[in-house]
Amino acid sequence: MSPTRAPRRRAARGAAALAATAALVLSAAACSSSSSSTSKDGANFVGGNGEIITVKPADRKDAPALSGKTVDGGTASLAAYKGKVVVINVWGSWCAPCRAEAPNLAEVAKTDAAKGVQFLGINTRDTDVANAVSFDKRFGITYPSFYDPYGKLILQFPKGTLNPQAIPSTLVVDRQGRVAARVLKALSTAELHQLIDPIVAEK
Repeated sequence: MSPTRAPRRRAARGAAALAATAALVLSAAACSSSSSSTSKDGANFVGGNGEIITVKPADRKDAPALSGKTVDGGTASLAAYKGKVVVINVWGSWCAPCRAEAPNLAEVAKTDAAKGVQFLGINTRDTDVANAVSFDKRFGITYPSFYDPYGKLILQFPKGTLNPQAIPSTLVVDRQGRVAARVLKALSTAELHQLIDPIVAEK
């Protein structure tokens, strides 16, 4: 065997395993309409009926350093928006609840920009980027979305934290770069404001 082939084969197997793990996680919770989650002791997360979960500022964990290619062919990074409240939405063009909430996301992204709110998408399980591009055009999405067909960025969120466990998922990152809230369902404009406004109001 050539000495260069074994490392290449191991790398290929590793990439395939990562993609399979992400696909399993996402397929198990794809297009979820509800959720419930707590911390290990159940004390840090406050979430009413479990759909909107928030974390007290003192208990928040840093969001992962997301960066990569975007649906439109550019690049983006979460770090570029430090100092803003960032709304991260995980979506796929194939997902009916994602299509239902898309106009609401587009609307709130525009109205809340003046408040220092930045929306950022993570497009996943769209193996043809053209489908994601068409989705953005159809629903008037103007904010950037990472192109993450195999869920590699999603897997950067540690287990046991407010990680995106379903599609669609929406997370809010506070001005210090910490995950402050999460919802695992499609959102109305009223629910988006319920999710975002308290974090915007923080000093």
